[in-house]
Amino acid sequence: MSKSGRLKMFFGYYEHNLDAKGRLIIPSKLREEVSDKVYILKGFDGALAIYKEEKFLEIVEEQKRLPFTKASSRDYLRAMLASACELEIDKIGRVQIPNILLSKHGIGKELVIIGVGDHIEVWDKAKYLAYEERIDREFEENAEKLEDHE
Repeated sequence: MSKSGRLKMFFGYYEHNLDAKGRLIIPSKLREEVSDKVYILKGFDGALAIYKEEKFLEIVEEQKRLPFTKASSRDYLRAMLASACELEIDKIGRVQIPNILLSKHGIGKELVIIGVGDHIEVWDKAKYLAYEERIDREFEENAEKLEDHE
């Protein structure tokens, strides 16, 4: 928690559309946690992941420790870092997501933005709703499996 007692993490569910120029408005509750620069890259399960600069740099440092002699490490590093882009947040909270990222990940005009602890995810709305339906059915079972890992 911060000195103000506010939780310092991303959470919540938001539906937004890309504007006519392909820009996304970062929801104000999520924007409160970032500066004017963020990094976007390939996420998991078809989402794009947005990180604050300091978290992105932390991730890059962690990835440097992966053995580049292993094919799985090389594949992961290349896919992750080739997709990474620095984004500037404009005065009204918009970012321009590169079209190549949107098309590669099948993300259309209607989006779902969710906070996931240390990052924000951007999903195609239809894909997210299908994903959400599946994980809602498995919620309790997954919670039980997590307890086994403690």
